[in-house]
Amino acid sequence: MRILITGGTGLIGRPLVNALTGDGHEVIVLTRDPKRAAAVLPAGARAHPWDARTADGWGHLADGADAIINLAGESIAGTGTIPSRWTPERRRRIHESRVYAGLAVVDAVEAAAVRPKVLIQASAVGYYGQRSDDVILTEDSPPGRDFLGETCVAWEQSTAPVEELGVRRVIIRTGLVLAREGGPLPLLILQHRLFAGGRLGSGRQYWPWIHLHDEVAAIRFLLSNAKAVGPFNLTAPHPVTAAEFSRVLGRVMSRPSLLPTPAFAMRLVLGDIATLVLDGQRAIPKKLLDLGFKFRFSELFYALRDLVK
Repeated sequence: MRILITGGTGLIGRPLVNALTGDGHEVIVLTRDPKRAAAVLPAGARAHPWDARTADGWGHLADGADAIINLAGESIAGTGTIPSRWTPERRRRIHESRVYAGLAVVDAVEAAAVRPKVLIQASAVGYYGQRSDDVILTEDSPPGRDFLGETCVAWEQSTAPVEELGVRRVIIRTGLVLAREGGPLPLLILQHRLFAGGRLGSGRQYWPWIHLHDEVAAIRFLLSNAKAVGPFNLTAPHPVTAAEFSRVLGRVMSRPSLLPTPAFAMRLVLGDIATLVLDGQRAIPKKLLDLGFKFRFSELFYALRDLVK
């Protein structure tokens, strides 16, 4: 297959590119920094410039491509070790980076004489809103009305027109990706190494986690499964509360997990972005399991034991 990927150098994109080229696919990574991308891409993948807003200069690549995987979007948490506050400007960039990338993909597909067979469209469990309850959320659950919920709705809708063009579209609503290279885990590991581990806020909020290995495997599974259509929660089958996550991480690291961090203190330091860890979603991957996907890491203990070395 010839596959175009936006966001191919990010936390999920880079191992996904490695896996797809390892499967023998030709991969073209659309990037704003081709030289930097080319330095880290494996054999079988190449970088091509794009502005992350339009189909200018790359749209022709969609003609005859087998698939497009659209992972583009500014990081919700920011690029630093500590999450960046959601200023009005950051909110605008987060929203626009997702919508413009999606619209650019649609423009490229519309112009293609031979259209891609499938589009994998990124989204997040933030679609359901940031919640403090324990209601189980499946792909049929309604969207939230907060910033993350509305952003994910717009993100998903940005590429909806390709369905009318005969393209199979899969939406991946990803949870908290556990990885050594980024995401929330490195900071939580540091917290426990400093003997400061403990629940964040009430600890009753659910964290819908997924190991990076299973995230990549699920995308490959959905890419090749013709029955996969519509939204899929990319989360492990057993979400846990924040308190349970801290206890399990402490157990894996042989560190105590007894020092709570009050919600008010986190909101004071981080502002609204603190909701990423103080709230959550009890999302489960119902459709993914129904299609027969097998998780390598379905239990948190084994996922963390694999990552914390």
